[in-house]
Amino acid sequence: MTVWSVDARTGDRRGEFAESTAEQVDQACRTAQATLRELDAAGPRGRAELLDAMAAELEAAGDALIAAADAETALGVPRLTGEVARSAGQFRLFAEALREGSYLDVRIDRADPSAAPPRPDLRRMNVPIGVVAVFSASNFPLAFSVSGGDTASALAAGCPVVVKAHPLHPETSEIALAALRAGARAAGLPEDVVQLVHGQDAGIALVRHPVVKAVGFTGSVPGGRYLHDVAKSRPEPIPFYGELGSLNPLVITPGAAEARTTAIASGLAASATQGSGQFCTKPGLVLAPATEAGRALVEAMAGHFTEMGPQVLLGDGIRGGFLSGADARASLPGVTVAATGKPGDDRQVTARLLTAPAALLADENAAELLLEECFGPLTVVLTYADEEELAATLAAVPGNLTATLHSEPGEEELAARLVTVLRDRAGRLIFNGYPTGVAVTWAQQHGGPYPSATEPATTSVGTAAIFRFLRPVAYQDTPAALLPEALRDGNPLGLPRHVDGVLEL
Repeated sequence: MTVWSVDARTGDRRGEFAESTAEQVDQACRTAQATLRELDAAGPRGRAELLDAMAAELEAAGDALIAAADAETALGVPRLTGEVARSAGQFRLFAEALREGSYLDVRIDRADPSAAPPRPDLRRMNVPIGVVAVFSASNFPLAFSVSGGDTASALAAGCPVVVKAHPLHPETSEIALAALRAGARAAGLPEDVVQLVHGQDAGIALVRHPVVKAVGFTGSVPGGRYLHDVAKSRPEPIPFYGELGSLNPLVITPGAAEARTTAIASGLAASATQGSGQFCTKPGLVLAPATEAGRALVEAMAGHFTEMGPQVLLGDGIRGGFLSGADARASLPGVTVAATGKPGDDRQVTARLLTAPAALLADENAAELLLEECFGPLTVVLTYADEEELAATLAAVPGNLTATLHSEPGEEELAARLVTVLRDRAGRLIFNGYPTGVAVTWAQQHGGPYPSATEPATTSVGTAAIFRFLRPVAYQDTPAALLPEALRDGNPLGLPRHVDGVLEL
């Protein structure tokens, strides 16, 4: 079987890549596992050098990565140039986290024979979980794929990685793999710490493979949920860190609609259609007041949508899913098509802005569609009659990566009530801004209640992502020569540690 590299703009085949057989998946997993000891032994500083070297190689391969990714995804050179920088930056950020060292969460309780009962010497730290399977995302061929944050955080943790390439960008995946393997060689570590497989069956075999100890996934609800269930039904169930979908509700209070009609309409329209509406943080659901100012805001948004040109989506399957999903929502009784973008050819789609009263969610069929992500340049505006209907609508929204609130001074009581509801529905709260754009930082949170994440206490962006691929181990009354360096007296690595309950920096 063959995976084709396809030009997203023309549909022409560019090259072919063989699907990985079950035997090749097994070999990739076992080859990765064979590097586990050496990757762990490199320690935080050795792995920091590895990540820095990989970042440098990604930048060196930038022109080739951008050319392949632009052909395969139609995301454009400016966007992909930024994505190369983001990918390299993620590797360097995790190198910084390794050198800082708090991710190990070192805790030491010295022996106390006088305690009742006597207390042994206990020393606890985080260790690598093992081989990690990573599934590439369609909409970020670099930053959430082979060279993405899942790969960077797993390697930082000391875990070898086997990546399942996304079928929409197989050539980009191979170029990124070559860059990462070159970085490993430059750092004096085995290039086999990163492996790549192609094909849907290979992905399923990867999740089932006994040496795989965790999975990172970004993709659709049906595909992610299937693989999640495979991971949990294994003889040895493993964690499945999936990002499956997000509406990213954006709430506009009556005061904000009146005070910033034009500005919010412009910013919201740009955010909802950025990257052809294929961002996981796209504001797909807007809640606006059913007031004169609210109606004016929707009309202003409609003007922006009307002026938008036709857009190319990532692939044929995504385009077909968008068209059927948009048509199904537009045909619901009570839904109005407020605006459509300019028409294009049969490989392009037009942006759509839909409106409906929030009360329409009382209809189960309507609620099922309107409260589900439609991947692409479509946003639904629900108009609410009062504060009670707004709060009730938000409570019905499924879990999200983000939730945004636009409010004005004098609305503090309403804002406080809404924040309480929004915090329960999302992992990141944005105030008077827009959710597209996810900064890669120490404090970032990219994950929330299901379906935005299958494990809601984790993040796939930022340094905290490393904790997905670690597990704690305690050493009791262990001879000094057998202790990891991080747990030895004298703190040879200079790490932040809790010793007898006191934090030592």
